[in-house]
Amino acid sequence: MSQASPQSRALVLFSGGQDSSVCLAWALARHDHVETVGFDYGQRHAVEMEQRSVVRQAISARFPQWAGKLGEDHVLDLTGFGAVGDTAMTQERAFEITEKGLPNTYVPGRNLVFLTYAAALADRRKLKFLVGGMCETDFSGYPDCRRETLDALERALNLGMAQDFVVETPLMWLTKAQTWALAKGLGGEDLVDVIVRDSHTCYRGTRGALHEWGHGCGDCPACDLRARGWAEWVEAGRPELTP
Repeated sequence: MSQASPQSRALVLFSGGQDSSVCLAWALARHDHVETVGFDYGQRHAVEMEQRSVVRQAISARFPQWAGKLGEDHVLDLTGFGAVGDTAMTQERAFEITEKGLPNTYVPGRNLVFLTYAAALADRRKLKFLVGGMCETDFSGYPDCRRETLDALERALNLGMAQDFVVETPLMWLTKAQTWALAKGLGGEDLVDVIVRDSHTCYRGTRGALHEWGHGCGDCPACDLRARGWAEWVEAGRPELTP
């Protein structure tokens, strides 16, 4: 285990999806000790949760400079919260826009709950930095993905826990194309390959055939966003974004 100082210990909110996998690599490149936490909130499929360990293992195997920094993985049971949300993320239903103008994949307050639980865990594990893949550039309009929301929550967590947590959101101002570029900047084509092959974003939980941008059904909102970002990145010449 790394003998990192408390100031460089991080906890990544890690779903096994594209964004959180890039965030994991970002945290490993930036911090001395990195742990991960996943949340079982009654998702309509378990594929993302299953891919979490696959991504972690792939990163450890292919990036020895990071392997020694990667610490424990934690999974927290939030199935009761998922039942309250009553959304297309937890039930088999068509993807559509609600009367509030938000996709019915929006789970009210999910990021607020996730970060609160993560902070409680981080308090006990002496982890100062909370790293999440929230983004308000290429996103679905979720209000709890906005940096303004997270700034308010960061202050509340620090007041309520007498801590000095820092909520880091490395993807906040990036498009999906730039997220692919960041992956390349962090770990070259090897990391891009891990994201493509091993991460999972599809809302339907479809693995199936491997598309050039990864596994997925190809027509749910998550697949569409991921595929469009890939196409834009490729069209731009697969640039590298330096972290």
